[in-house]
Amino acid sequence: MRISARGQNIRQSDIRTMTTACREAGGINLAQGVCDIKVPDEVIAGAKKAMDEGYNVYTPNHGLPELRQAIAGKTAAFYGRRPDPETEIVASLGATGVFYCAAMALLNPGDEVILFEPYYGYHASTLEAVGAVPVFVPTKPGTWEIEPDALAKAVTPRTKGIVLCTPGNPSGHVMTAGEIDLIAEAAQKHDLVIFSDEIYEHFLYDGRTHLCPGLHPGLEGRTVTMSGASKTYAITGWRLGYCICPADVTEAITHLNDLVYVCAPAPLQMGVAAGMNMLGRDYYEGLARDHQKKRDLFCDTIEKAGMKPYRPEGAYYVLADVSGVPGHDSFTRAMHILEKTGVSSVPGRAFFHDDSGDSLVRFCFAKEFPVLEEACERIASWKG
Repeated sequence: MRISARGQNIRQSDIRTMTTACREAGGINLAQGVCDIKVPDEVIAGAKKAMDEGYNVYTPNHGLPELRQAIAGKTAAFYGRRPDPETEIVASLGATGVFYCAAMALLNPGDEVILFEPYYGYHASTLEAVGAVPVFVPTKPGTWEIEPDALAKAVTPRTKGIVLCTPGNPSGHVMTAGEIDLIAEAAQKHDLVIFSDEIYEHFLYDGRTHLCPGLHPGLEGRTVTMSGASKTYAITGWRLGYCICPADVTEAITHLNDLVYVCAPAPLQMGVAAGMNMLGRDYYEGLARDHQKKRDLFCDTIEKAGMKPYRPEGAYYVLADVSGVPGHDSFTRAMHILEKTGVSSVPGRAFFHDDSGDSLVRFCFAKEFPVLEEACERIASWKG
């Protein structure tokens, strides 16, 4: 058979490649973004109860009303705005799935969409899969802040949208009010759609606050806010995500979600709804505290080992400068670290369109403390 041009252009991510290499080496996987915490009892019990009560068939293609109402309530509790659960929320298979449906609904082939580097690889791959053209815009090295001149130069008459990720994967950068003002100004001036990935909204460090771009007065009505339960409830395999979007695009996103996925798993939707309804702020605050401790432990360790960590403000990844590690690019350096320590990372090339990431790797520190401590011990005893 002949593979389509789309199929030929899509490649396995370096995250998957390094995960496979780590498994074969019997190592500790700090490449893949799996949050190894205990799934909340409320979430598990909610899913089990739903199975017992018969939530085992197709659901409305934009999600069960119980889940959409829970999303609306949680959003109101944290951010002061309650989206309409009937007209402004769509549940799908993970934040990745809902981004795919939203991109299909709002973008045409050839539309240019801005991605800030370092970017999450699935954002770029999704845009390419729907025929859009990613336009890569560098951010300030080390802080990963958006630079006004770089953004202004990237906008052309073909620009249709901007993808945001805050807190950022892989950068860990948390967008500031000033940066959101900048995005709002550009979006209004050029009539742009904003796709805002906020899956790490509860992983915030050093007292930072998550600001939702979609709540900015200049971005209301033009923002698709994407989030989910994979990270906060440690259920990446459940594939439960959602978007909050303007009412005039909900129907299109919903129909495309039906076409591609039909619906998210019924009992798992109820489990997530139970978690959102029953878990209070103390759960999310504890999540942030625990991961800040993990961040500090890991960053201190790799710094002593001769790497330069860019300490993240949020999310649960750390980009590290490993230019002192043997190798001619980020992949060979990541493989060298894996071979010598048994700890895997992701080559920096996965997050840049050129060789800007060749001195970087990304580690995920969202592991149980004993696992993370073992990884730290391995790195600390490494002689380079």
